Amino acid sequence: MDISKLDWEKGDGLLPVITQDINTLEVLMLGYTNKEALELTLSTNEAHYYSRSKQRLWKKGETSGHIQKVKEVLIDCDEDTILLKVEQVGVACHTGRKNCFFRTVEGKEIAKPLVDTTSSYGVIDTLYHTICERKTADASSSYTAKLLHGKDNSMLKKIVEEAGEFTFAFKDNNTEEMIYEAADITYHVLVALAAKNISPDRVKQELARRFGLSGIEEKNRREINN
Repeated sequence: MDISKLDWEKGDGLLPVITQDINTLEVLMLGYTNKEALELTLSTNEAHYYSRSKQRLWKKGETSGHIQKVKEVLIDCDEDTILLKVEQVGVACHTGRKNCFFRTVEGKEIAKPLVDTTSSYGVIDTLYHTICERKTADASSSYTAKLLHGKDNSMLKKIVEEAGEFTFAFKDNNTEEMIYEAADITYHVLVALAAKNISPDRVKQELARRFGLSGIEEKNRREINN
């Protein structure tokens, strides 16, 4: 496939990717790719995407192990959308559901998680995704939704408040209280990140950059050059 002929300009370098189970024809997810991610997909026969929230390349299943083995790659008539037919290992959705389309427009969930993905993705990423899901929740029934739907100052005041309580716990040498308040700070910072659609993965990338740690994106870049 000559990927240079695809209409990359239409999506500012990104093209949508529909991913379908090759056996059941079930639509599993919608993602995005750039040239580098598509080259990786074609060269490794495993699905790679470009994450707009993480702002980096990512291999499907790089954390969970729920990879997608690519069996066929198709393009649409306008050459601006890609269809991947894959053999899904495990589940396609980070929530543990078989595919990412499990909620109706009214908010009703029509599928239950098949696996617990908390251990795979980690509590921070799992909590972040849960917070993002609360964006469409009723503010009267969800504290997180209330923060997200409220004024910015109310959200930010909680971060300052929890940080202050953490420092008091530190001064008092109260270990248990420090842990409790650190958890509060983390939660409220994640709410603020979610409000701006900033994935915690980008914070991890910044920490990796500062301390010279080898990140997943660099690993992906090495794969394509080998």
